[in-house]
Amino acid sequence: MSQDKELVIKKVLHAGTKQVHFQNGTKVKFHYQTRKCNPERTLLDDSRKIGHGDPMELVLGKKFKMEVWEAIIKKLALNEVAQFTIDKSLVSQYPFVAKTLRDVHLHKHETTHTCALGIQQSGLGYEDLNELMKEPCDLEFILELVEVLQPEDYQKETWQMSEDERIERIPKLKEMGNNEFKNKNYSKAAEHYAQAIGMLEQLQLKEKPHDTEWTTISKQQVPYLLNFAQCKLFEGDFYAVIEHCTTVLKTEPDNVKALFRRGKGHVGAWNPDLAREDFNRALTLDPSISSIVKKELETLEDLVKQKTEEDKATYKKLFS
Repeated sequence: MSQDKELVIKKVLHAGTKQVHFQNGTKVKFHYQTRKCNPERTLLDDSRKIGHGDPMELVLGKKFKMEVWEAIIKKLALNEVAQFTIDKSLVSQYPFVAKTLRDVHLHKHETTHTCALGIQQSGLGYEDLNELMKEPCDLEFILELVEVLQPEDYQKETWQMSEDERIERIPKLKEMGNNEFKNKNYSKAAEHYAQAIGMLEQLQLKEKPHDTEWTTISKQQVPYLLNFAQCKLFEGDFYAVIEHCTTVLKTEPDNVKALFRRGKGHVGAWNPDLAREDFNRALTLDPSISSIVKKELETLEDLVKQKTEEDKATYKKLFS
């Protein structure tokens, strides 16, 4: 115990308003200020001065890179402000964590070397963090716990969910998407379908390609892909329609809905030959949709004639 007290020393600066129950999955939002424990108390980071000044978010129990932050946060009450002096042996990962947080707020997306050799050659991109990495020292954190959400109080991000939770969530997303679609909120509906597709893709990554389980998940994706494509048709995002219907057709080559919707996508993207091919194949597979397909083909031919006339007029002007 005496060693623990020497490694982590807490000083209350402002008393909290409510004790908090922490558990795995608890989401905490807190402001932090990081200083070196040197005579100047050199400021390294301040969450209120980074980006838009939003608090840091952390989900407990998800193996954050710097475990000591989880430990000291659990010592806080809601709205408490406390100063923690931490031995350098517990904050060796701070330069890397700080780099990631700074990069996110500065919208840096460049590929950087994170291996030992790469760091030696290019550093972390911030001089103060490079210096801290070369000369580690004790750090002082001033934390203010501003919000606590238990797992049942917020919608988990996909990466936080267990496999069972994802499986349970997927049909709910479909229902939510269907409700938004009925209300003609196509953008919102597409978001729900896209999230379900992403979860299914993550589950599929655990399976061997083309094995029974992998194929089953591919078939489960079909209605979500088709619904997403229909939303994108209404939004006029024709390339997304073509892409997602093509994905369906890799699993189900004779899927009439995918062929018909991809045909409409090709019309919108102005691939008339490919549109005819999809419409005619859909008609061959399901003659009962002949009236709908013929109407689409007639519309397409009218557009082709119109485009031809417009092109002729343009060429005539060029050469007149």
